[in-house]
Amino acid sequence: MRNEPTLLSAFGGLGWGVRFTEGAAWRRPMVNVQDVYKSFGSVHAVNGVSFELRPGQIAGLLGPNGAGKTTTIRMIAGFLYPDSGRVMVGGHDTMDSPAGARRRMGYLPESTPLYPEMKVREYLHYRTRLFGMARAFRRKAVDFALERCWLTNVASQRVGTLSKGYKQRVGLGAALVHNPQVLILDEPTNGLDPTQIRETRELIRDLAKERTMLLCSHILPEVERLCDRIIILAGGTVRADGSPADLTRLRGAKYVVQAREGKLGESDRLLKLWQSLPHVEDVQGRKPSPTAGILGSPGWTEWVIGAKPGAPDIREHIWNAAAQGGIALRELRAETPTLESVFMRVLEEAEENAPAPAAPKAPLAPEHKEAAA
Repeated sequence: MRNEPTLLSAFGGLGWGVRFTEGAAWRRPMVNVQDVYKSFGSVHAVNGVSFELRPGQIAGLLGPNGAGKTTTIRMIAGFLYPDSGRVMVGGHDTMDSPAGARRRMGYLPESTPLYPEMKVREYLHYRTRLFGMARAFRRKAVDFALERCWLTNVASQRVGTLSKGYKQRVGLGAALVHNPQVLILDEPTNGLDPTQIRETRELIRDLAKERTMLLCSHILPEVERLCDRIIILAGGTVRADGSPADLTRLRGAKYVVQAREGKLGESDRLLKLWQSLPHVEDVQGRKPSPTAGILGSPGWTEWVIGAKPGAPDIREHIWNAAAQGGIALRELRAETPTLESVFMRVLEEAEENAPAPAAPKAPLAPEHKEAAA
């Protein structure tokens, strides 16, 4: 491994602020969640979740309310212990070595816990002491966090007097001040204005060059822009895991074709032609294009051809089949599924495959109630 010194390593004091550029350290996972289960009474919040995050990776954790996202994040952060399974952060088990895991991790929860009576600089200094940073490095660490999170101009103000957006920045600075290898951000742009959101996105991308990041957000376009990997939870299990491009490709693209019918009744021939193409899963019914003219007359018609999940681009097949059949095409375009459509489809599949709830027990008859008593 080659370590490239950065500004962070100047004040870290523990040698964490380095870029992982090559070698074994790059391949070693920074977060390792192994077959984790967690229940609260009769509620099974997390059911066998497993994934790894590697240095320099920005992973987005998505799921509806009750999917197990918050429970999973809290187990990684060390606030909850799994009933079974294992969580490792920076090579430290969150149960066997919780202090070592927490020193290598920064966590920004959705509702940032702050001390309103403390000044911003004072609060960040307090955070450096909590993480056991050497006195010689504390001031430089706080100055760095203030600058990176755009807090220098409010460093002397009390936290309680700040706006919601500034409080969110203080929380981000607190998660960053001890120079962690892993950052967990839950709704990091919550309460920020559009300019601050753009700056926060740029900061997250910059920080990910030296860290592993787990981002949880309900804003799907934000996750799609920031993350190079997306993990979707539903029902306490991982339902999809991959890059945004892979997830959309694996759901199958759709192709919109505008073809000219030379005579009435030719739609049946076109339907059979599209259905015979390789990698085609379904063909939606014929309909007049926006400029088709009189309904039902020969002219331009529009078809939507659905490819099978994971199929390669089939536009060349469509074009060649039309040319060989003497069919004129006016438009041929691919419509890749959006992350939102993929997300909703994953949730629908999870609901369809969910086990049926157990039937309620029949009430006891009066004579059995007396026996039970």
